[in-house]
Amino acid sequence: MAQQKIENPEELLHYQIRSAMTMEQHSLEALEELELAARDSKIKKLFSHHSDETREQIANLEKVFALLEYEQTTAPSPATTGIKTQAAALLDKADSKLHNQIAVMSALGNEHFEISAYTGLVLLSESLKVADVAKLLQDNLDQEQHTSEELLSTLKELTQ
Repeated sequence: MAQQKIENPEELLHYQIRSAMTMEQHSLEALEELELAARDSKIKKLFSHHSDETREQIANLEKVFALLEYEQTTAPSPATTGIKTQAAALLDKADSKLHNQIAVMSALGNEHFEISAYTGLVLLSESLKVADVAKLLQDNLDQEQHTSEELLSTLKELTQ
């Protein structure tokens, strides 16, 4: 079956929101796995907290679907699939004393992708004059940026 062509900004927004839902679902799965792989209680707590935030972000996306009157479906997110696969492969082959660094590095890579995705979604929403949608997406972006800063700080501590 041929994939439908995206022909206008509204269709692009619809597709990207569906992809963001998949992205957040992948993130939640990955965070649970990374929390298990982490050896340090501070890092485990960081991942647990971010899992809670990810659930909030999913709830915000559900509100976006409702506001735009879109059916709540998903679309592929190959980037987050790849990040999750890469993290699992590294954890599998690395000595356990490196698991904290690998877990944080993997989560940081995922955050950077999410920041990019939400930045585009916010700008697209604003251009389409759906301010209530842009606000919810901006809330998600703000959380992602904060988490990225926390992860970067943690990674710096681990590599000192």
